Amino acid sequence: IFMEAVAKALKDFPMMNISVDGDTIIKRKNINLGMAAALPNGNLIVPVIKNADQLNLVGMAKAVNDLGGRAKLGKLKPDDTQGGTYTVTNVGTFGSVFGTPIINQPQVGILALGAIRKVPAVIETPEGDFIGIRQKMFLSHSYDHRVVDGALGGSFVKRVAEYLEAFDIDRDF
Repeated sequence: IFMEAVAKALKDFPMMNISVDGDTIIKRKNINLGMAAALPNGNLIVPVIKNADQLNLVGMAKAVNDLGGRAKLGKLKPDDTQGGTYTVTNVGTFGSVFGTPIINQPQVGILALGAIRKVPAVIETPEGDFIGIRQKMFLSHSYDHRVVDGALGGSFVKRVAEYLEAFDIDRDF
């Protein structure tokens, strides 16, 4: 669900799907999502889901599971870790609520997913506000200010959140 939301948001904000090479800005045609994966020895590797925006949710889930599984077994090929245009890391896997990710250059952005926690939240209704328990998470976004300003970076992460919040479990996959 998360990778799908990021791929959709990158399609909406193509200036987040660019690379920087020296003084040159390279607009990427393909959305190739890097997914940070922890290895059993404690190291980290970033396999890449090529053309992620072309996959439906089932295809995305299969790609994530395949690459993640092969990463843990040490069976990735060099091509599996090349060509990423944007990276997602899940610090929530380790119980972290929030993280500050470091950009995987030459990419210009990376999104960290925090742990999902039950928290009290204000729920607004026509009858009035009340407090209820909701599942919430933090999304933390680092981006290269040479090419991404706060308006673009903030709008992008807001769009990711909107896609996540609008997810319909009853839709066709």
